[in-house]
Amino acid sequence: MAKTAVVRKRKKWTTEEKAFHAVVYLIYGLFTFICVYPFYYLMICTISDTQMVEMGKIILFPQGIHFKNYMEIFKVQNLGHSAMISVIRTLLGTTASLLATSYMAYFFTKENMWCRKFWYRLVVVTMYFSAGMIPIYLNNKMLGLINTFWIYIIPGMVSVYNMILVKTSIESMPAELEESALLDGAGYLTRFIRIVLPLQKPILATVALFAAVGHWNDFFTTKLYITDSQLYTLQFLLYELLNQVQAAAQQIQYETSAMAQATSSITPTGIRLTLTAVVTIPIMVVYPFVQKFYVKGIMIGAVKG
Repeated sequence: MAKTAVVRKRKKWTTEEKAFHAVVYLIYGLFTFICVYPFYYLMICTISDTQMVEMGKIILFPQGIHFKNYMEIFKVQNLGHSAMISVIRTLLGTTASLLATSYMAYFFTKENMWCRKFWYRLVVVTMYFSAGMIPIYLNNKMLGLINTFWIYIIPGMVSVYNMILVKTSIESMPAELEESALLDGAGYLTRFIRIVLPLQKPILATVALFAAVGHWNDFFTTKLYITDSQLYTLQFLLYELLNQVQAAAQQIQYETSAMAQATSSITPTGIRLTLTAVVTIPIMVVYPFVQKFYVKGIMIGAVKG
């Protein structure tokens, strides 16, 4: 039996189409370069000779490669403990926010919820109006959250914006899925855990990304509510060191055994860049794992029907 080969004819582009695609690729390539280059520049500067960085001679490729900046930064007092606080806060805060936000969104999809429209509108109003910094501070103080780890978790458990995304996504689910479980005697919590959550992975991954980035980057909560240095986050430590970078450079140089060598390799600019890289790298590592859910989750949560 003779084998038949299927030949696919490639469509030939016209001159106008080639020019159009060339312009599109050029524009998107330019935008990609603009977005990626700052991160690339940050990384190559942290491993390049700091004197050359100070003089602005590092542009595309690292020169005088070394890792002394990272080695010396890790000697900063309480850096490891602050990093642990940030990691625990991000993991616990993201989990708590994900569960609270999605469960609240689930109940707002129920028609038989008492005064559902009233409570929903009342919650949405908080997106536009706030009590203000001082009332919020006094409220947290009366709740006993000042100078405790829970100030990082409890006040930000529910995000109204994320709740609306999850609510819209849940409403797009076929109602028959829950109705069949209801006939089997499943309650709200059972249906939420066994039916709703497994079907909302894209939007939940998106919400988790929003919450994780928010927790990881936040330093203002520490500045307002925390005076105990044992509860400082990595970002707040970065904020403090960036404000006192010259003193930090002197501290690192003092702690280095080879004083002359440290003086030539450690500069305030090197500290700024390296500290920024230290808090940026974890999010850059995590993001690719949830990026595939990001666009799908946003589209599901943003369009009803």
